[in-house]
Amino acid sequence: MPTYLDNLLLAALTPKSLQLLTPHLTPIALPVRAALYKAEEPPEFAYFVTSGVASVVTTMVDGRSAEVSLIGREGLTGSMQLLGPSPVSTHCFMQLEGDGLQLRFAELRKIFRSSEEVRERILEFVQDQALGVSQLAGCQRLHEAQERLARWLLMANDRAGSETLNFTQEFLAMMLGAQRTTVTAVAGELQRRGLIEYRRARVKILNRKALEKIACDCYRVTQQLYGGLYKQPLST
Repeated sequence: MPTYLDNLLLAALTPKSLQLLTPHLTPIALPVRAALYKAEEPPEFAYFVTSGVASVVTTMVDGRSAEVSLIGREGLTGSMQLLGPSPVSTHCFMQLEGDGLQLRFAELRKIFRSSEEVRERILEFVQDQALGVSQLAGCQRLHEAQERLARWLLMANDRAGSETLNFTQEFLAMMLGAQRTTVTAVAGELQRRGLIEYRRARVKILNRKALEKIACDCYRVTQQLYGGLYKQPLST
């Protein structure tokens, strides 16, 4: 059963601020492909992820999709919708099954507006996401597929806490913004080098240190962002 301590944002709150949220939190299982919010629609619920990995995805007019962000136990879904009335063009769903703490989005909005600490911690997470998206936008344009795949597997591993990642080839292609044949070639090369084990719908990291050496510098940048969350004192 997930608890607030399993989510880093909730665990960073003082007991007084946490008490504003806990009466409204409901533990919930989050299976693969569970929709957490839809594009252009106000979310009914927000989810503090406690395990597993959620993907934030943008879809083009021609139907092609690309992942733009990951959310694990460091944050929550629906944070961008708290910032203002503009519709959010991305959608979010579970890519690796897990658990979370659900609360009604309307209730979260009330607490976000009334509690300075809750608001600042959520904004810290939003800033981390925005900085990460900016870094990865350049990564998609400038770095090779093998570097990007290594980087992304490490990011997923950090959030999932497991070396075994149940990802389909279709999703890996969407994440890389590449053809499935490219995914097969790149993942096959990493497997031949003994860094991963790649099977249908499953990737297992075998040599994380070697994978870190192959990953582009974007991994170290995003890792620093991830590791620094909620460590700084709140503004006074």
